Amino acid sequence: MKNHTVQKLIYELVSKLFVLPIYKFVFKGQLIGRGNIPQKDSFIMVSNHGSLLDPPLLGHALGRNISFMAKAELFKIPFLGFIIKACGAYPVKRGIADKNTIKTACKKLSNDNCIGIFIDGTRQKNGRVNKPKQGAALLAFKNQKLLLPVAIVNSHRLVRFKFFFPLFSKIVIKVGKPVQPPQSSSRDELNLLTMHLKDEINNLIG
Repeated sequence: MKNHTVQKLIYELVSKLFVLPIYKFVFKGQLIGRGNIPQKDSFIMVSNHGSLLDPPLLGHALGRNISFMAKAELFKIPFLGFIIKACGAYPVKRGIADKNTIKTACKKLSNDNCIGIFIDGTRQKNGRVNKPKQGAALLAFKNQKLLLPVAIVNSHRLVRFKFFFPLFSKIVIKVGKPVQPPQSSSRDELNLLTMHLKDEINNLIG
């Protein structure tokens, strides 16, 4: 209980002191669909992925303590590694199929922590969902938790340069309506739900 309280405090401090200025003042962040975010029970957030900054930006904007699965290499990057670790991220070496990863995610969900999953498993150059993995749907089945489709718009092109001057894109985060977990772990049902999440997120992106 004490560790959970300390983690929550660190999360809030990092969110307000480091992420808020970047989200609000650098990228003019905007959240659409706040009313769709569950406020009581934990859930599994699924999103597109375009930037290394996606985890802290999404976690701050949604206002819930969300633990992201992040590549182990990211924890070695100065500053970014500190932020994602403080925000509850945990390293993944072999993706959602790794048994230890699934075990960690289930434990976090049972302790009322929300989980964040980038459904493609890696960053996409076009900023959309292209080849989604079934891991999020499987986790939802195992824990019977809602899936929350979220789109982060423009994160794949955060900064561009004009005459050597940086121009920062406006970040818009769109939250869709929660999706019920599958009732079985059959490949067909997991695939059907995964494709539905893909369509939901891409429709939010526009």
